[in-house]
Amino acid sequence: MMRHVLLALFALCLLSLPLRAQDQATLIADRVFLEAGDTLTADGAVEVLYKGTRLTAERIVYFSKTDRLEITGPIRLTDASDTVIVADAADLSRDLTEGVLTSARMVLDQQLQIASNQLTRASGRFTVLDRVIASSCEVCPSNPTPLWEIRARRVVHDQEERQLYFDHAQFRVAGLPIFYAPRLRMPDPTLKRSTGFLLPTIRTTSGLGAGVKLPYFIAIGDSRDLTLTPYVSGKQTRTLEFRYRQAFRTGKMEFSGALSRDDLIPGKTRGYIFGDGRFDLPRDFELNLKLQTVTDDAYLLDYDVSNRDRLQSGVELTRTRRNEHITASIFRYWSIRARDDNSVLPTIVGDLTFERRFRPAHLGGEGKFAFQTHSHRRSSAVATDANGDGVVDGRDIARATLLADWSRNWTLSNGMVLSGGFMAAADIYAIGQDATYPGTVTRFTPAAMLELRWPWLKAENRSGATQVIEPIAQLVWAPNDTDDVPNEDSRNVAFDEGNLFGYTRFPGADARELGTRLNLGLSWTRHDPAGWSLGVTAGRVFRAKDLGQFSVASGLDGTSSDWLLATHLDTASGLTLMNRALFDDALDFSSDELRIGYNAPNYDISAGYLWLVADPAEGRKRASSEFVFDAGWTFARNWRGTVEGRYDFQADRAAKAAVGLQYRNECVVVDLSLSRRFTSSTSVAANTDFNLSVELAGFGAGTDGRQYRRSCIR
Repeated sequence: MMRHVLLALFALCLLSLPLRAQDQATLIADRVFLEAGDTLTADGAVEVLYKGTRLTAERIVYFSKTDRLEITGPIRLTDASDTVIVADAADLSRDLTEGVLTSARMVLDQQLQIASNQLTRASGRFTVLDRVIASSCEVCPSNPTPLWEIRARRVVHDQEERQLYFDHAQFRVAGLPIFYAPRLRMPDPTLKRSTGFLLPTIRTTSGLGAGVKLPYFIAIGDSRDLTLTPYVSGKQTRTLEFRYRQAFRTGKMEFSGALSRDDLIPGKTRGYIFGDGRFDLPRDFELNLKLQTVTDDAYLLDYDVSNRDRLQSGVELTRTRRNEHITASIFRYWSIRARDDNSVLPTIVGDLTFERRFRPAHLGGEGKFAFQTHSHRRSSAVATDANGDGVVDGRDIARATLLADWSRNWTLSNGMVLSGGFMAAADIYAIGQDATYPGTVTRFTPAAMLELRWPWLKAENRSGATQVIEPIAQLVWAPNDTDDVPNEDSRNVAFDEGNLFGYTRFPGADARELGTRLNLGLSWTRHDPAGWSLGVTAGRVFRAKDLGQFSVASGLDGTSSDWLLATHLDTASGLTLMNRALFDDALDFSSDELRIGYNAPNYDISAGYLWLVADPAEGRKRASSEFVFDAGWTFARNWRGTVEGRYDFQADRAAKAAVGLQYRNECVVVDLSLSRRFTSSTSVAANTDFNLSVELAGFGAGTDGRQYRRSCIR
């Protein structure tokens, strides 16, 4: 008969039981013939399709009296869950759900391979394998020993629960036995969540000694889970970490934390709790929740939880639409910096903001209306600056602000763009526990702006590049004085290309830039068809009068500001470079920031340098000079190294240094890291941290090593 003859086996109903039409099997073979009236034989390139299961073999004999299939291999059986079984011979039921396969190998999700002498399928759900070797490592004839393997007397694969049950399991690395377990349960590669132990992590620190973490994951239904992680180290540290996650129809939340008893602070229970939540509410509102608390200032660094030095807990409600933004929040802030006194810091902070943009019917252009409220409270009751930091110790403030602005552009016949606009802000302050201010202060700050831009565009016919040069002159008028209010949110000012042209360069609402000034700037950008671009922005601010609003470090003090020079470079090869500098006519720098990064297929590097002049007004008694570095290099197909560090030139010492090494192939991920924190304080000591983690691919859905699959070289 002709190859690939398609038979609908209604006569025998392959096979001959009364099945529904959609449940009938399809058989393709080179030859099909009937013997003795009840035995059907398919021979040569046989293929059977039945309910999502595909079977290929060299020969199949169907016995209708016993309703069995006798199959001669090589056999390949693939089911709907992408489980592949390869065998030499088989005796199966007609629906392929029960029977025995000899010299079999099962592959789960193209990752985990389980080889056995005999494989038994039962009830369409269980697959039982005897005398097995399981591994997700590639095994080649030149090196038949996998990097790791599990040998067991028997393995049961529950297809419904997607679990693997090992009896008398022995774990081996490079052929050497490492440990033995009489019973072992592990998820198959298709299962994302399953209750059970996760792989341990080894951690050694100079403060806590050598220790091990053994996580236990608990799946609480489809939308919740809990991970408990005991951590025991050599210095009598007893820690239980936890993480709880829950998903809702409209949002999610996650809480993590730990409780510890250790020798670092004897006799005290230490710990922390961090939590986050986000929920979608009706009418496009979003609710965000945050919880951060810790028992002592050193815990987060001692246990390598976080580098945070200020904790934030509270709730925020937001809505953002095309022309509208609403946010309301209340938070508690708590500093864990060594020299901070939380009693004189604003710890309870509440904010409400409503902003709306509109287009005036008769004026044209675009306008904005904003209403803001802000309040904060200090726990101190002292109404003077008793600690000498320049801020009244117990001052509490509540503020309400109404703000409106408008601007419009006109394009002139010669290509110039003329802009005009105005802004007005009205504030009312309620000030408590500060003898230098009355209980209520009002303030009104108007401003007007006139700006002229002249963009020039040049297209280079030969190279195809384009260049844009744009000189800008902006005149801003504002009163020279206004009612004095406490400045709580605008003490540190950054002068950059983003605020060179604007009504104010103060980041908050407590301080507004006053006086008449002229903002001048020039920008040049070149876009090349080869994929790179280079841009330079230069600018300066000239004032009619020095009102003493800005400190030396801002670069804005005096009647003329420092020169601002900003440069950025982006290339198609992955190189990015940015530099921003502030300097005076004598080329004395008040600040300089340099960042460079490069991303290549096998390595990436980023580095930065920051210089800030000393400025007591910003709480910096000496100049700051720091260098940061971060790099990674994939020096072989499976190997990647990382290095990072931070160096303080003023202190003439490293602040932090870390190196890491990762090995990854199709069956394992090994992470090794060593870090050193050099800084110390009254509550935190310098610390060295060593971490080792090993993750096996092929169990659960956490690690997929298929992209690292090797090919055997013959």
